Amino acid sequence: MAAWKLPLVVAAIALPVVGAFLIGAFLVGGPALGFIAGALAVLALLVVAARQRPRGPIGTAPVSDGGRRILIVAAQPLEEPGAVAAIARELGGGDVAEVRVLAPASIGFLDRWASDVEAARRQAQERLVTTVAALAKAGVDAEARVGDENLVQAVEDQLESYHADEVVLVSAREDDEGAAAELESRLRPRFRHLQM
Repeated sequence: MAAWKLPLVVAAIALPVVGAFLIGAFLVGGPALGFIAGALAVLALLVVAARQRPRGPIGTAPVSDGGRRILIVAAQPLEEPGAVAAIARELGGGDVAEVRVLAPASIGFLDRWASDVEAARRQAQERLVTTVAALAKAGVDAEARVGDENLVQAVEDQLESYHADEVVLVSAREDDEGAAAELESRLRPRFRHLQM
């Protein structure tokens, strides 16, 4: 961040809080009301900040180094023979250097608050075992990773260290449509969505 931006960020945070306090304290009804107005301004800033999501491009542009790198995102197990065969055909050109399978951990609301993520990680690992075994049976060797519960965040995290030329999302849930649309608009590598 440029040095001149930090004071602007601090001012953008502090001015609404101080302004709400001063208006509440001196113009409306005393220090107690000023404190409440300042607290509400802080709360409003926190809500706005929490709802913001980065919208920049994800991943790096594909680099031609003699082999393709494919990231398969298994939102559900890839075990249906037709889908496995389609992916194996797509990858069967012989120029695939690596295949990595990523399974986002689907953490429930209460589990997230209780920090009980083991069951979700175990389910994601089971999805990975099923998918990697089905791909191996079709002649495709793949690595496996468990990712963040947010599908887009899981892909973004994985592409930090694994520079894929193509990302393939395998899903059946309608809940994944929004994530698929966001991935399609933000990914630099080629993107395909296989619906089961």
